[in-house]
Amino acid sequence: MKPVDHLLAVMARLRDPESGCPWDVAQDFVSIAPYTIEEAYEVADACARGDMANLKDELGDLLLQVVFHARMAEEAGVFAFDDVASGIADKMVRRHPHVFGEGVAREDGHAHWEVIKAAERSDAGHASVLDGVALALPALMRAEKLQKRAAQTGFDWPDAEGPRAKVIEELDEIAEAGGAEAIEEEVGDLLFAAVNLARHLKVDPEAALRRANAKFEARFRGMEDAAGEGFVALDLDAKEALWEQVKRTL
Repeated sequence: MKPVDHLLAVMARLRDPESGCPWDVAQDFVSIAPYTIEEAYEVADACARGDMANLKDELGDLLLQVVFHARMAEEAGVFAFDDVASGIADKMVRRHPHVFGEGVAREDGHAHWEVIKAAERSDAGHASVLDGVALALPALMRAEKLQKRAAQTGFDWPDAEGPRAKVIEELDEIAEAGGAEAIEEEVGDLLFAAVNLARHLKVDPEAALRRANAKFEARFRGMEDAAGEGFVALDLDAKEALWEQVKRTL
């Protein structure tokens, strides 16, 4: 039996109402979705750490999520795993005419990809170019996708100077805002502007923030290690001095 067929058979057994696992049988698309998101993040984490052994395991966990959703859909009579696999294969062929077709230069592939995606959204009856940007995406990632979609219509800064000025403008508006709701709104605008600046600088904002988080964590742990048990009792000036000391090495 091929590995994928074995996995499909395992999932079918787990979902069997009579002899399966009660927890697996009780799940539905909504209850499983958070696990799907979590597994995707664990794949990304393994990639970031360059841990190939862990990546193999995490890809298996993510594949299990695909199989789980497909099995529930098959039970509902909507589609099955083969439909998922053939659908994505057909989509990749359709979106890569520079590889599978004729008359399209390989270097023009990305431009054709975007044109074909836009046509697919139109054929699906989407009224707005922003339709289909998933609400469940992390906020930074969704902001970038919304901006890219808007840019396809020509609604975009010509270079990074516009977004850079917008970041400064939003900082000033935070200082002028009154009340918690207004401040929250302006902070949101600042973050959105920062994503736009990152996009124009060809920086992945999600990846950049992950690296910044990791850097802060390493430096803060370095401060704790350097100070020992007395770290919390240090005043702010002493902590700042420790921070500068650790920054020189991390």
